Amino acid sequence: MPGEFEEQKQVWMVWPERGDNWRNGGKPAQEAYINVARVISEFEPVTMLVSNGQYSNARARLPENIRVVEMSNDDAWVRDTGPTFLINDKGDIRACDWTFNAWGGLVDGLYFPWANDDKVAQKVCELEGIDSYRTEGFVLEGGSFHVDGEGTLVTTEMCLLSKGRNPHMNKSEIGNMLKEYLNVEKVIWIKDGIDPDETNGHVDLVASFVRPGEVACIWTDDQDNPFYKTCHDAYRTLSEATDAKGRKLKVWKLTMPKKPVYQQGAETVDLSETTRPVENGSNCPASYMNFLIVSGGVIVPQYDDEYDSLAIKQLQEMFPERKVVGVRTREVVYGGGNIHCITQQQPKT
Repeated sequence: MPGEFEEQKQVWMVWPERGDNWRNGGKPAQEAYINVARVISEFEPVTMLVSNGQYSNARARLPENIRVVEMSNDDAWVRDTGPTFLINDKGDIRACDWTFNAWGGLVDGLYFPWANDDKVAQKVCELEGIDSYRTEGFVLEGGSFHVDGEGTLVTTEMCLLSKGRNPHMNKSEIGNMLKEYLNVEKVIWIKDGIDPDETNGHVDLVASFVRPGEVACIWTDDQDNPFYKTCHDAYRTLSEATDAKGRKLKVWKLTMPKKPVYQQGAETVDLSETTRPVENGSNCPASYMNFLIVSGGVIVPQYDDEYDSLAIKQLQEMFPERKVVGVRTREVVYGGGNIHCITQQQPKT
């Protein structure tokens, strides 16, 4: 699997509409997705996957240069439902089609059923004419790991060892599956993520490779911040780690928002017996780490927070060769994720 910082062909997204997850029938979230897609399209092509019922609406509201493809889905998190693309030394591309169970299945998943989402990866691969490896019975989501493209992967124990995914496998067995399917040699395990009630702690809210040998990690000096301990534990783990090439990692600090983001507007979210209810006042997993690296750019969440500009400045120092662009995405974090969670990059061969 190439690193996210390597050259890309396009980015995939899925249109949000689920009324029992998104506020106000998903309309504010749709506006945020449009803004994210528009900015990405300034760097590389974007394909938006849209349900039959929302196709006309999405096509009319999205810029003409964004491809819109009709595809059934259960919700709009293509990082986790879409394929993970792989490239060999000859430039041939294939993909992993992970089993998806809505972040925990019947143990602690977020909705049921999830059958449409579990088919998204296969359909994307068929659209692109790409062979895929189906991991039937092995549950994994794209947001639960990052790679450096040179044999190193980073993930969290909180997520991959959760009971709702692969309880029949131990840590070593799960690590071996990652090595086999993604062709990595070393797995760095961070203990916890910051969203135990959403994805069970996806790493793309905590850490991300900047380039081989360098990794960014969330950070705060505020001991009252609810994620203070997680930030410091993750930073310590990464600072003490070496990668598959034996290099001691250079760890960059990326600020957390100064103020936590709390759920608002839950009264406008539909109630459903098959979806975990949304509650006002719950702590949203707001993290600038959920950025997306694209060809020549970095797209960063913005929360109308005092530290928005600081996050852009810090990322510009990490990526001096790229243009760092912020997009207001509070509506996306209300749904449980952010820019990285709603996108999936396809590498260029």
